[in-house]
Amino acid sequence: MKSSRLLSLLMLLQWRGRLSATALAREFEVSVRTIYRDVDALSASGVPVYAERGRQGGIALHEGYRTRLTGMTPGEAETLPLAGLAGVARDLGLGAEAQAARLKLMASLPVDAGESARRIASRFHIDPLPWYHRAEAAPCLPELAGAVWREQRVRVEYESWQGLKTQELEPLGLVLKGGLWYLVASRGGRRPRSYRVSSIRSFELLQATFKRPAGFELAEHWPAAVAEFERALLKDQATVRLSEEGCRILRAVSPLAAERVQASQRPDPRAGWIEAELPIETPEYSARQLLRLGAEVEVLAPPELREALAREARAVLALYAKSGAR
Repeated sequence: MKSSRLLSLLMLLQWRGRLSATALAREFEVSVRTIYRDVDALSASGVPVYAERGRQGGIALHEGYRTRLTGMTPGEAETLPLAGLAGVARDLGLGAEAQAARLKLMASLPVDAGESARRIASRFHIDPLPWYHRAEAAPCLPELAGAVWREQRVRVEYESWQGLKTQELEPLGLVLKGGLWYLVASRGGRRPRSYRVSSIRSFELLQATFKRPAGFELAEHWPAAVAEFERALLKDQATVRLSEEGCRILRAVSPLAAERVQASQRPDPRAGWIEAELPIETPEYSARQLLRLGAEVEVLAPPELREALAREARAVLALYAKSGAR
């Protein structure tokens, strides 16, 4: 572990230049005293590294020194696609390997190219979570990642809208979508399905392995699966009137629905309003979703959705009327 940290420390100093002992300790999650011991060890091995105390001090390599000890371990090489996604690598239990791979990659670049890469890394950041969302707890994610990699069967207790079920799965891949992790897996060689990782209530790694389907590519499967899911979910449609404000709210809460509305919109007698077709789920669920638009939407058809909206609105009115009487 220490030799790996020494090499990573050397790469980091080569890539970023002078750094304080405090910053290095924070980077490697060790004490400042450990960093100074590491610097002494590097110096004793012939690396021209020095430490200067004081406000303008820090730890640095002598100008012009560059190491070529940038060979990657197999584990580091495997994490290269995640080297710029620290949060994702950490979720999968690969944070240390991804960071080491990133440092070695940066250190192996020519000086000018390395500086350009550092500038990009300091100016652009990927945050996969939507506004007002928090990452879901997924404690079994690192073990799931291992099962995907080793093609190892798993037994999970999964909570869906149909209740709690125990299933044996063949994990084919993991997908991060909108800040949420999904497991793509098959059962007994059947067609792959998607499982929300945070809905896995218990997890067991089995000894049995499986053979991945010939030609299965996660990057090709996922967009098709998403499109199929959306089609199945929004299989019905409603005719609605929408105000300009209603269209704006709809774009914020459901870009797919807003896209359908835009494609089917036609003039309405009221100024600033349009008539359009809106994809919907069940009347009960869609009524609650449409209430987010308030009085900026009016459902014209089907009558079942109008009735569901009226029931929901009456229930809300009764609730607040009761509160006002207290």
